[in-house]
Amino acid sequence: MLERFSISKDKFFILIFVLFTFPLFIQCQSSNITSLNPKDERLVKHPSWSVNTTIYEVNVRQYTPAGTFQAFSSSLPKLKEMGIGILWFMPINPIGVLNRKGSLGSYYSVQDYTAVNPEFGTLEDFKSIVNQAHDLGMHVIIDWVANHTSWDNVWTKTHPDFFTKDRNGKFVSPVADWSDVIDLNYDNKELWNYMRDAMKFWIENCGIDGFRCDVAEMVPLKFWKWVRPQFDSIKPVFMLAEGSLPELHQVFDMTYNWQLKDLFVDCAKGNKSATDFYEYFSKEKTEYPFDFYRMVFTSNHDENTWQGTDKERFGDAAETFAVLTCFVPGMPLIYSGQEAGLNKRLNFFEKDFINWDSNVMRNNYKLFFNTKKENKALWNGADGGELQKLSVNDINIFAFIREKDNNKVISIFNLSKEKKHVSITSSKLEGIYKNLFTDSSETLNSQFQLTLEPWGYRIFTK
Repeated sequence: MLERFSISKDKFFILIFVLFTFPLFIQCQSSNITSLNPKDERLVKHPSWSVNTTIYEVNVRQYTPAGTFQAFSSSLPKLKEMGIGILWFMPINPIGVLNRKGSLGSYYSVQDYTAVNPEFGTLEDFKSIVNQAHDLGMHVIIDWVANHTSWDNVWTKTHPDFFTKDRNGKFVSPVADWSDVIDLNYDNKELWNYMRDAMKFWIENCGIDGFRCDVAEMVPLKFWKWVRPQFDSIKPVFMLAEGSLPELHQVFDMTYNWQLKDLFVDCAKGNKSATDFYEYFSKEKTEYPFDFYRMVFTSNHDENTWQGTDKERFGDAAETFAVLTCFVPGMPLIYSGQEAGLNKRLNFFEKDFINWDSNVMRNNYKLFFNTKKENKALWNGADGGELQKLSVNDINIFAFIREKDNNKVISIFNLSKEKKHVSITSSKLEGIYKNLFTDSSETLNSQFQLTLEPWGYRIFTK
């Protein structure tokens, strides 16, 4: 037996070298995966229609008194006019009954991955929504909850081995507070096939254009890397990860910019200045891979319900930060009702529909989003312009320029509750621009001065 494995002295030393160096090689390769160079080639090919678009989160339950797909469909032309390009529907699947929270339960407690919540309508109703959106030039992605299901999900009967269990063989929740859901176990590779097939169902049968993936960081990255190419082989899809880790961009088109949202919160409290915003965007360029998309926002379903309205969290700075999301690098998100100045926390587990009496921000968003479509400086990822700092006389003035292919946008924000007399010095200012809010032409010189009210802002385009 030993003779079968005998080797020469030279080969022995080669073998020892390989055995000791191979783990280091693997470690280096693994490091390269999670430590991405921002100048690398694209790791994900974004759909061509995503380069200059914006995203809108649809809360079907609260959007209308009826809370149905059909009732929501009447709003599609208004959203198109506002400049929305991607409609992100919160989960549209049936909601679990066992251990449900509240009377209606959480969207994110999925009972059946290939069915529609009957409260919203039928599968045909949803297909109609997708077709109408496509006819208007918009795209549709759906919220996908791959990490966990309801306690009474159909798989608990047909495939109980898909779930994580405790020592007593009982299903467990992924997080203690998430008592209405149970954890899926991705060590079971058969689960991968079933999850893929469920996701493909919506692409192939309803024509959706991608997914917003709930708690994406809690699902193995290997699964996402395995499944994404299989979707793209059907049609180019758009994938949004609820997460912010740079390595997610290996497979996802876009991640959440929670870091910027946190800066907004701290700035509104007076704890951060424009200096912190410059530092953040400089750091972002080094941490994230080439051609990354970040989703920039002031609110979404989680922020609104659990943290408070924009007014509660940002006070008088709420509008300023909403505007800012439309001009910094990234894709701006609007949550249902923000265009109407959403002034209450929407109940997560009950009916609590949006008041549409006001349209306080709709015209602003329309102006900003249609400007984004036309001005390449504001496009997403590598197709847009990087944020370049402008020299100003006050640490509370966030002034920057973005430019791409002879397109320029100059943005000046007062990030304080004090009136400011601003001086900006830069040769890049020189030229004739349009004042975005007055539509008048203005000539800017390398020495430019203006006065901004508390939390005021000014935008110039070219």
